[in-house]
Order: sequence, then C-alpha cells, then structure tokens
Amino acid sequence: MVMIQLGARMAFLVLPLFVFGAPTDEPDPKEATTLPNGCRRCCDPLDSHGSSEVTPGPARPHASPYPMPEVRPYINITILKGDKGDRGEPGTPGKWGKEGPPGERGPQGQKGSKGQMGAPGDPCKHQYAAFSVGRKKALHSSEGYQALIFDTVFVNLYGHFDMFKGKFYCYTAGLYYFSLNVHTWNFKETYMHVMHNDQEQVILYAQPSDRSIMQSQSLMLELRENDEVWVRLYKRERENAIYSDDVDIYITFSGYLIKPSLE
Repeated sequence: MVMIQLGARMAFLVLPLFVFGAPTDEPDPKEATTLPNGCRRCCDPLDSHGSSEVTPGPARPHASPYPMPEVRPYINITILKGDKGDRGEPGTPGKWGKEGPPGERGPQGQKGSKGQMGAPGDPCKHQYAAFSVGRKKALHSSEGYQALIFDTVFVNLYGHFDMFKGKFYCYTAGLYYFSLNVHTWNFKETYMHVMHNDQEQVILYAQPSDRSIMQSQSLMLELRENDEVWVRLYKRERENAIYSDDVDIYITFSGYLIKPSLE
C-alpha cells in the first residue's frame, strides 16, 4: 500500500517534464525583443539588428565559469619609423648665461709671417743723433764765461753739432748720453761745466798739481726738441786752463741718442 502511494507521488512530479520538457539556458526565440534605441540584451540570439524575426540555430555551449583574458594587439613603433625629415629653422636665441671661470692658458702658437713694409716716415725727422768732436789748442780762462769751441770733427750725424758755437742742438727729443774728456795743466786749476741750455748740470774739476792728468765727466739727459748742450769754461777768478799741444787731441766732447721719446 505504501509503495503504491510513493509511486503515485513520483509520477505526479515527473509528469510535467514529459508534458512541458526540461528547461534550457537559451531563451525562447519568440521572447527576443529589440529595444527602441537599437540595443539588444546579452541573452538575445545573434542576428541582424532591428529584425523582430529570430532564426533558430544550434544551441550555444554553456558559458565558462572562468573569465577569459582580453587580447589586445601591440604595435612596435620603432619598426614603423620613417625617414629623417628636413632640418627646421633655428629658433630665437636664448638669454646669455653667466660667465664661466677663465680657462687655462693655451699653448703658444706658431710664429706668424712677416708683415708688409710700413709707410715711409717723415723725411725731416731723424730718429738718430750722435756727435763726437775734439780740440787741439789749449785754452785759458778770461774775464767772463766762455764756451769751449772745438776744431776737429770725428762724428757729426746730420750736422746737429754747431762747430762755430760749440753747441749740440736737439732735433729728436729723447734720452741722451754725453761725455767730456780734458787734459789738465800743471799748477793750474781746471774748472768746467756741462751745460743744458743755461743751466749747469755737472762739473769737471781738477786741483792745481805739479803733474797734468786726464780728467773726464759723463751724464745722461732727457732732452726736448731745440734744447742745447755745451761745455763752459769758468771765468777768471782763479788760474783756470786746459792743456793741449796743437799736435795731439787731448780734449773731446761726445754724445748720442739712447732712446727717442714717444711724443
């Protein structure tokens, strides 16, 4: 009796399966609906958009329970690099930067080639001056001062030494060297000055002695154009004289330009 009741209950449960069939994951094609904006549901069958008719097809397999990886293409840009383009125009220069520290001194360069000859200088200007004169006659002092006159010329470059006045005239300003040499007289005093214009510069002096000697004096002077340099014998307050014998030259006066001035 119990078995008959259980069999009736099982038949009641299984009977709907034979009448209606087993349920599936696929939706009924008749239930597929197109939304007004043209979108479709993910459960709708794949057919042309906007069509209300559904074409039956084979059943899809069940969706995988695990997510599938998304595959995206990768393009290597370097292999698609094109040819180098033309050079663009230079941009506007930027601001000057701060001055850097001075660098080390470089090696000395090669000697340059000889330059061209310069223009000729003024023919009226000589950058050289020199003279050397002598005297053969003795000289005694007089009541006044007297210039020492010379009678022999050794050198008189450009005639700057006036033999009649016994004076050197400066035509080229600069630094000059002068020297004076005389022979003293026995028992007489020798008293002379080298003069720059009207100013006494140096003295040549020897005391009276029973022997005559050679006496000399030298100096350098900075001269300007038209300056005068000469030798003056002191006036007769003492027995003042220089010696010579009319044969040999005991008395000489010389001078020359060392360096012209930049004026």
